[in-house]
Amino acid sequence: MFTEHVQSRAAQRKATRRRVLSSAERLFRERGFGASTIRQIATDAQVSTGTVMSAGDKDALLVAIFDIWIAAVRHSREGRDEQGDMTPLLPAAAAQEVLNLVEPFIAYFALDLGLSREYAAVIVRGTHPSEVFQALARALLTELETLLARTPLTATEAGAGARTLYFAYLGILMTVGNGALDQQAAIAQFQEVIHFVVHHEGTQP
Repeated sequence: MFTEHVQSRAAQRKATRRRVLSSAERLFRERGFGASTIRQIATDAQVSTGTVMSAGDKDALLVAIFDIWIAAVRHSREGRDEQGDMTPLLPAAAAQEVLNLVEPFIAYFALDLGLSREYAAVIVRGTHPSEVFQALARALLTELETLLARTPLTATEAGAGARTLYFAYLGILMTVGNGALDQQAAIAQFQEVIHFVVHHEGTQP
């Protein structure tokens, strides 16, 4: 009975947190991050302001909202990642595979430039680190290197190319968040970087 009670309370806390995050995201997108308040989120979620604050301040709520989406994308790819396909790839096919990896994130950032800019600022400040974002960095680097290893690139080039693509991707995300690039322009620029990397073979001594 005690275990069931504890599990019930834990389930209630999770449900309340989901409701708070749902209300926070809706208000952030409808009213803007700066204009939304903890009190408004509490009213929308039908909880107390203390309950909202137990889930985090506005910055923490924003990081959690992005984390949930990032985790969902990663989860949707887990089956494909585990297949371990090492079939050789021509540069053009590799370029498309690389784009397929990062395009969902570019598209998500482009959905709401204001909110993406706020999220990027929180991450850069480092006051509310995102374990999911950090895990995504490690996962993307591994996936990119694995993909490039299936091209004519050497192992050294594949590792360097993966790092080049990842940091280019980060820069493009931040640029999209700042509104300097729209989604199509961002994808086009990233394609240029991909093309440079996957065709950059045979340069190692």
